[in-house]
Amino acid sequence: MARRVRKTAWSRSFQRVLKTMTRTAMRVGTKAVKEGLRVAPMMVPSVSGKKVMGKKVAAPSANWTTGIAIGTAGPRRYRLYKPPGVRRNERLPLLVMLHGCQQDADALAASSRMNRIAARERFFVLYPEQDRLSNVQGCWNWYDTRSGRAQAETHSINAAIEQVCLSQAVDRQRVALAGISAGAGMAVLLATQHPERFRAIAMHSGIAPGVAHSSASALKAMFGQSVTTSPLPTISSTVRLPALLVIHGAADHVVAPVNGAEAAARWGERVGAKASKPRRVQRGNRYAATITDYRKNGRLIATLCAVDRLGHAWSGGAAGHSYSDPQGPDASRMIWSFVARQFSRGAD
Repeated sequence: MARRVRKTAWSRSFQRVLKTMTRTAMRVGTKAVKEGLRVAPMMVPSVSGKKVMGKKVAAPSANWTTGIAIGTAGPRRYRLYKPPGVRRNERLPLLVMLHGCQQDADALAASSRMNRIAARERFFVLYPEQDRLSNVQGCWNWYDTRSGRAQAETHSINAAIEQVCLSQAVDRQRVALAGISAGAGMAVLLATQHPERFRAIAMHSGIAPGVAHSSASALKAMFGQSVTTSPLPTISSTVRLPALLVIHGAADHVVAPVNGAEAAARWGERVGAKASKPRRVQRGNRYAATITDYRKNGRLIATLCAVDRLGHAWSGGAAGHSYSDPQGPDASRMIWSFVARQFSRGAD
C-alpha cells in the first residue's frame, strides 16, 4: 500500500511540475515569437472552419481529412494531409508527425507548416493524436514502459500508419517518423520496436529511449539528472535502426539539452559510429546551430543539430503559435531533407 501511495504522489508531482514547466515555456516562447515575426510570417494550413490564434482558417478539404484507428490502447483520432493530384498509379512517401504535450494534430500542422512542404515535395503527412482520457495534458506516455501503457500507445499509432498505408497510395518502403517533446520520445520508442517499418526518424526536443520507465524517472530525465548510457530497449545488435536526426534547443528549460546529445550519441555508439568534428551553421538572422554527424563506414547513423538560443519550441515554426520559434533554423525543411536523403539511398 505504501508503494502505491508513493507512486500516486510521484504521478501528481509529475503533473504539477509539467504544468508549471509548460506555462514557463509558453512565456519564453511568446517573447521569442514576437522578436521573430520578421523572420517567418504566419501561415496557417487549412485545418478547420474556426479561428486559430485570431486568424480565420479555411474549411476542411479532401486534402486534410480525419480518421480513427483502433489499437491495443483503444481508438486514436488522426489527421491526414494528402498532396493534391495524387494519380492512381502513384506511390508517395509517408511522414508521420507526433505532437507534444498541450498540442494536437492541428496545432503541430500549423506550427511546423509541414503540409506546405508536403504539397511541394509530394508526400503524405499523418498526425496521430493522443486521447485526453489517456493523458490530461495530451502527452504521449512514452516513458510508461513498465506498465506497458507506452507499448500499447505505439501499437495504436502503428495501427493508424497501417490503416493509411492500406487506404492511400503510400510507398511502404518510404515511411519516416518525426516528433516533438513527448512525441519525440514516442517516436524513438516506436522506431526501436518496429525498425523495419521506418527509413528515418527525427526527434525534436525529446529524450532518448530507455532512459525513463516511469513518471518519476521521466521527470528526472527532463531535468537531465538521469541520462545514462543504458542499452537501447529490446534491440538486437543485428537489427539496423533507421537513421536518426536530433534537433534540440541549447536554451531548452523543459527538456534539458543533454538529452538530445545523449540520444544521438547512443544511436551512434550502438554500431560503433564515430562522431565527426562539429561544424557551425547559420543562415541569415536565424539562430546558429552546431551540427555533429555520427558515421560508420561512411554511412550516416545519426545527426545532432544543437540550436543556439532555442527553447522548447519547433525551430523555425510559424509565428503566433505556442511551442514555435520563427527565429530558429527551419526544422521542417531539415527533417524532410534528412528523410529524403535516406529514401534516395535505397534499402542498403
